[in-house]
Amino acid sequence: MNKTETLKDGSAIVIRSLKLDDLERLMAFYAELPEDDRKYLKVDVTDRDVVRRRILLTEQGNVFRLVAFAGDKIAADGMLEVREEAWQRHQGELRVIVDPAFRRRGLGLILMRELYFIAAERKVRTVVAKFMRPQEDARRICRALGFREESLLPDYVTDRSGQPQDLVIMTADMKEFWNELESFYHATDWQRCQ
Repeated sequence: MNKTETLKDGSAIVIRSLKLDDLERLMAFYAELPEDDRKYLKVDVTDRDVVRRRILLTEQGNVFRLVAFAGDKIAADGMLEVREEAWQRHQGELRVIVDPAFRRRGLGLILMRELYFIAAERKVRTVVAKFMRPQEDARRICRALGFREESLLPDYVTDRSGQPQDLVIMTADMKEFWNELESFYHATDWQRCQ
């Protein structure tokens, strides 16, 4: 996959599958994220070995990674992990993180849409997103896209500073998720930028 998209401000980005060759650029992307963003991520993205192993997971066939490039720089990273267990094969966990310089320009939505297409191909029926409670902006975006909070597990996870945090689990039916994604594209003047 190698796809050029236009952001709300008219700038072009290229979305493609993440490759091991992208490791240095991905490390640079993570290093530039504010500490407050990295603090709540599922893994330590400053650890090169961890990031490398997670890229290699894409070779197993149930983890899909997309990156958005602005020139030679990664501007966003997205992941869809389709569950392997028979009783959860209809579920896919979605994660997206966008460079602060590219937020509020539609990049996260574009990446989510592309991950949606992958999920549909894999016959995913339910999309899952997990957040620590302080990640209110991310939860708000997911609510706007049709996700609903299913569960809150008190002090279930630990952030990078070692503080216990509540885990919020949100889900969206694929059809509802698509309808909300489409309404975002049609409800704005974004169409004129395309």
